[in-house]
Amino acid sequence: MEYRNLGRTGLKVSELCLGSMQFGWSADEALSYRILDEAFAAGVNFIDTADIYSNWVEGNPGGVAETIIGRWMKRSHIPRDQVVIATKVRGRMGPGPNDEGLSRAHIFTAVENSLRRLQTDYIDLYQTHWYDANTPIEETLTALDDLARQGKVRYLGCSNYPAWRLTEALWTSRHLGLQRFDSLQPHYHLLRRAEFERELADVCRAYGLGVIPYSPLAGGFLTGKYRRGETPDSVRQRNVQRYYSERNFALLEQMEEMGKTKGNYTISQMALAWLLSNPLVTSPIIGPRTVEQLQDNLGAIGLRLTPEEKQTLDEATQWKD
Repeated sequence: MEYRNLGRTGLKVSELCLGSMQFGWSADEALSYRILDEAFAAGVNFIDTADIYSNWVEGNPGGVAETIIGRWMKRSHIPRDQVVIATKVRGRMGPGPNDEGLSRAHIFTAVENSLRRLQTDYIDLYQTHWYDANTPIEETLTALDDLARQGKVRYLGCSNYPAWRLTEALWTSRHLGLQRFDSLQPHYHLLRRAEFERELADVCRAYGLGVIPYSPLAGGFLTGKYRRGETPDSVRQRNVQRYYSERNFALLEQMEEMGKTKGNYTISQMALAWLLSNPLVTSPIIGPRTVEQLQDNLGAIGLRLTPEEKQTLDEATQWKD
C-alpha cells in the first residue's frame, strides 16, 4: 500500500479510500464490519463517510454509516490515530429550517452529532458536501476555522464545488487568515472527465489540493458487468444506463484486453489504475457493497499504467468543449 500526502498537507492517507455510502443500505452492519476489517487489514487507513448516509432509506434518519464506523472502531480496538476519518456536512438531517446547509448554526450542530456517532473527539477531514448558495462563504469558513481551532476537526475539504466557488473559498480563507480547504472530492472517472479537467484540475494543481474522486467506477459500469443488449432490470442498472453507448462498450473491451495483457487485471482495477496514475489524484474512493467487490478493488493497490497505456485510455475517452 502506498501512502500519499493529502494535497499540500503532511497527512498521509492510503492510495485507496474506503467509502461507506453502502453501509446501512445495501450492506448491513455485520457485512459493513467485514468490509472495514478486510480493508484495514490490507492497509487502507482512509475512510470516507457523511452524516446523511443513508437517509434515503425509508425509516432511516441518516447518520447510520457514521454510527457503524464508530462501533467498528470500538469493537476492533483500533487506535484512533491509525485511522483517518473523513465525513461531510451540508445535507438535511431533520425537519427544521436549520437542519441543513452550511450556516454556522447547522455546522456546529452537525459536527457534534457526527462526533457522537463516530465515538471520537475529533474528525480528521471535515468536508462540505456541496456548496450552499444561501450562506455567505465567510460564515461557512469562519465556522469551520473555529472547529479546527477547537481541535474538533483537523483538516478541511469540500466536495462538488465548481471551480469558481472553490477559488472563491480559497481566496476568502487567505484574505481572512482562516484554515482553508486542502482537498476536493469531485465526481471523476474515465467517462466523466470534462467537469474536473476543464477548470477544477488547474485550481487543485495551483493551490495544492488533494483530489479524492468519488464513484471512480461510474456506478459499476466500469466493472464490465453491464454488456451490450442487456435490459436494465433494477433502479441501480437504470442509473448506469446513461453510460450505454457503442463508444463506452468498446472502451470496456479495450480495458479488458489491456488488463489481461498487463497481468490479468480486471476492468475495474484498470479504471482505478487510470486515476492512480494521475499525479493530481490522492486517493479514489471505492464503495464496495460486498467483500468480493472490495477484494477486486484492492487488486488495484500498487497498479499503475504506463504512459502509453494511460494515453490510450485518455484518447478513447477524450472530451471536447
